[in-house]
Amino acid sequence: MPYHAIYRNIRISARKVRPIADLIRGKFADEALDILKYQPQRGARLLEKVLKSALGNAEDRHERRVDELVVVDARVDAGPMFKRIRPRARGMAFQIKKRTAHIRVAVDRLDNS
Repeated sequence: MPYHAIYRNIRISARKVRPIADLIRGKFADEALDILKYQPQRGARLLEKVLKSALGNAEDRHERRVDELVVVDARVDAGPMFKRIRPRARGMAFQIKKRTAHIRVAVDRLDNS
């Protein structure tokens, strides 16, 4: 049974976090944490929080071998957008979309996945 954690409505575009999620998918959890620790992007800090939360959920549900957990799913989906208006020339207006994201990370033992 996979243990997962979800961080919803984060004020960052999903496009910025997806490449970082691709780096950790399929890796052991401790190796994924090491990879994220040395990434300079802000999205790496957010993914690191979600991964630590998923590991904490596994410990909370009495998973004995936390060191053998693998990141089986790291998904970044688009969330709702804040829409704002910016004035432009000749009385026109452009729409500004302030994007949000949902990050979902699932970890499981290698023999179960």
